[in-house]
Amino acid sequence: MARSSGWGDSFGAPTMLAKDVEPELARWLAHLGVERRMSPKTLEAYRRDVLQFFGFLVEHLGGAPNLKQLARLTPADVRAFMAARRANGIAGRSLMRSLAGMRSFARFLEREGKGRVGALTAVRAPKIARSLPKPLTPAAATRLADADLRAGEEREPWVLARDAAVLALLYGSGLRISEALGLRRREMPAPRQGDVITVLGKGNKQRMVPVLPQVLRAVADYVALCPYGLPPEGPLFVGAKGGPLSPRIVQLAMARLRGAMGLPDSATPHALRHSFATHLLSRGGDLRAIQELLGHASLSTTQIYTAVDVERLLTVYRSTHPRA
Repeated sequence: MARSSGWGDSFGAPTMLAKDVEPELARWLAHLGVERRMSPKTLEAYRRDVLQFFGFLVEHLGGAPNLKQLARLTPADVRAFMAARRANGIAGRSLMRSLAGMRSFARFLEREGKGRVGALTAVRAPKIARSLPKPLTPAAATRLADADLRAGEEREPWVLARDAAVLALLYGSGLRISEALGLRRREMPAPRQGDVITVLGKGNKQRMVPVLPQVLRAVADYVALCPYGLPPEGPLFVGAKGGPLSPRIVQLAMARLRGAMGLPDSATPHALRHSFATHLLSRGGDLRAIQELLGHASLSTTQIYTAVDVERLLTVYRSTHPRA
């Protein structure tokens, strides 16, 4: 009734598949690769997650379930699998991914007329503990946008000025990296006593954000040094060959600075956006105003920064109070 699938059992569970399940699993993976254009690495993760589930069912049910038996699974069976994985030290995020993979396979079976595995949709996904943003100190965030600190790097001056301008925008205006790199040349005003720019955020929503005079100067320095013509409708920030600048280049520049300044791995380009919000809040900034500046659709998303500020205050208290 069941046979070895040939997948091997290197994933910590027996991998026995019923004869009518194995070809469906292969077709599902092929569908994800061709129709959904998933990478081989993602396909491998999906395959592993599903095989772990079937490996558990072999022991839990006393044999490899066929398609009809899969349709008769109960929510208790799925919860037993999740409990077993937790007992093996698997975190909630990995469990959530496993459940997503199994649900995807179940939807494929239903679309193909092979039965409905209702137990998988009846079980709630595990809750994921939301980690707090890790902002930089104001001093570190400010220094990252200082082009003079990069003088020793073996790169062209205009490239150093470009990277400094991008990082200055991320911290000075709280932009996402995609928002900064999506700016066109005409959208950046000339240096003066501060101004605002319009950025295109998530969901193609536009918002206006202020730009500090020193940030405008950093951008102007980059534009003056850039060897490429920057047409008004073209990208403001360009790469080494004059095309749109890749986010990966900014991430690599940040990584070099992390090493030079002794900053933790959490000091990423996005951490500058976290720093922008946290530093505004710590100086009495209004939460609703910060929400607008960040472009958050919900205030609850912005409220996470209040927890960061409280944590910072507690850290100061514990490290300085004589009785703490």
